[in-house]
Amino acid sequence: MSTGAIPFYQKKFFRKLIKKSLVSLILFAGSLVILSPIIWMISTSLKTPEEIAQFPPSFLPDQFRWSNYIEAWSTAPFTRWAMNTSFITFFVVIGSVLVNSLVAYGFAKIRFRGKNILFLIVLSSMLIPGFVLLIPQYMLFSNLGWVNTYLPLIVPAFLGNAFFIFLLRQFFMTLPNEMIEAAKIDGANHFQIWWKIAMPLMKPAVITIAILSFNGAWNDFLGPLLYINDEKLYTLQIGLQTFKGTVQTQWHYLMAASVMVLLPIVLIFFFFQKYFIEGSNITSGTKG
Repeated sequence: MSTGAIPFYQKKFFRKLIKKSLVSLILFAGSLVILSPIIWMISTSLKTPEEIAQFPPSFLPDQFRWSNYIEAWSTAPFTRWAMNTSFITFFVVIGSVLVNSLVAYGFAKIRFRGKNILFLIVLSSMLIPGFVLLIPQYMLFSNLGWVNTYLPLIVPAFLGNAFFIFLLRQFFMTLPNEMIEAAKIDGANHFQIWWKIAMPLMKPAVITIAILSFNGAWNDFLGPLLYINDEKLYTLQIGLQTFKGTVQTQWHYLMAASVMVLLPIVLIFFFFQKYFIEGSNITSGTKG
C-alpha cells in the first residue's frame, strides 16, 4: 500500500471542509454578537432587582423568577395596550399591502403619459428625512382634530410608501405582458387583473411588505408619543415606559415586558422567513 503524497481529491475535500468550518465559525460568532443583547434581556427578565444591581453582574440568575412576567403584565393595563397596538397594526398592514400593491401594479403594467416622471418623483420622496416632516404633519393632523386618536398612525399607511411601491413594482414587472393581455381579452379590467391574477403570484413580495409594515407599526414609539395623550389609548411601546421612573427603573419588569412585546415579531418572522427572504431579493424582480 502506497504511503506517498495525499491524493488530489482528498486535498480538495479537506480544503472544502476547512473552508466550511471557518465560515460556520464566523457565522456562529457573528450570531452570538447579534443575539447577545436579546440573551441578556431574557436573562435580566428572570432576575431579582438585587441580582441586577450587583457588581460584577452575573450572566445567569441564581433562581429563575418566571413570576416577573406575570407581575410585569399585571402592574399596568398591558392587555388593553396590546389590543390597541394590534388594532393599529392590523389596519396599517392592510393599508400598506393594498395601496402600495395597487400603485406598484399601475407603474409596472399600465401605460400612461408621464409615468416615468411620476415614478421618479415617488422615489425621490425617499430622500426626504422623516424628522423633517414631523412638525408639518403634526400641524396638519392637529388642524384636522386627529390628535389623541389613531388616525395619524393609520391613515398614512393608506397613502403609499415609496420603498414598498418600488419593491412591489420590481416584482410586478416579472409578470409576462402576454398574461395581462390574455386577461384583457377575457374581459378583465386592470383592477380584476391586479386582485385575481397579480396578487396571488406576488405572494413572497406581498408577505414581505406585510412583515415590514407589521414590524414598523408594532414597534412604533415616536408616532404614539406625539399623537396619543390618553393612557387608555397607549400602545405597548409607550406602555413600556411606565417601568422607567425619574428615580428608579424596574429593570426586571421592563425586560420581562420587552420580551413579551418582542415575541410576536420573532414568531411572525420565524413562520414566514421563507417568503420574507424571497420577497427581499429585489434582483429576482428585475427581469422582463
